[in-house]
Amino acid sequence: MIAWLADEDQALPPSSHALGAGSEAPGLLAAGGELTQRRLTEAYARGVFPWYSTGQPVLWWAPDPRMVLFTDEFRLTRSLRKTIARFARTPGCELRIDSALRCVMQACARSPRPGQSGTWIVPEMIAAYAAWPAVHSFETWVGGELIGGLYGVSLGRMFFGESMFSLQADASKIALAALVCFARANGIDLIDCQQRTGHLASLGAREIPRATFEGLLDARVEAAPVREWTYDPAHWGRMRAARQAAPGTGTGT
Repeated sequence: MIAWLADEDQALPPSSHALGAGSEAPGLLAAGGELTQRRLTEAYARGVFPWYSTGQPVLWWAPDPRMVLFTDEFRLTRSLRKTIARFARTPGCELRIDSALRCVMQACARSPRPGQSGTWIVPEMIAAYAAWPAVHSFETWVGGELIGGLYGVSLGRMFFGESMFSLQADASKIALAALVCFARANGIDLIDCQQRTGHLASLGAREIPRATFEGLLDARVEAAPVREWTYDPAHWGRMRAARQAAPGTGTGT
């Protein structure tokens, strides 16, 4: 039976208490509580995140395995490289950070997901994350119009990706590439992707054991945080083809 969080002073249980692979909800760790900044900080620092739908209590998850992207393993295809180069040199095309966080979250909530009829980005989650200074958005703009982006949580030198959306081809990939470039420029070598998707796998993300993921968190979360969240076009210069890493290797493993 999972833990019920009756109040904010009750700590999250160890991830080893999460439901296992044979259950109906593998990775489910706890339920209840509220999306306060204190609880969210505790959760993310331990590799736990909220994921639930309207009408449900807050559900807290710690899946095993965990999908991650080491920033030096980002897979830059030839076509995406050309798309980014064209985007970077075209007037009216720009990458922004945090100029429209709430809009990005709302767009992510509207984006259809395979096998899902609703959204887990419920209104109270948008309100809580939009007010939390640890949350940042990477936004793809063309001609003054927001056409794609992503958002996530930054603690120390760790970035926890949450969701992305795209209204035009490759708009979310451009935002992810910008996040990778920004991360490399600021000493962030690991991006949490939570759970496996084919899309993220095609871009270089891979699964690692939960215990391995948790072992990578402390030093990164406790590192000095990034101070300046602005996107310099010079960051695109850090884009390069990823090195080919064998399964089980990587800068942090």
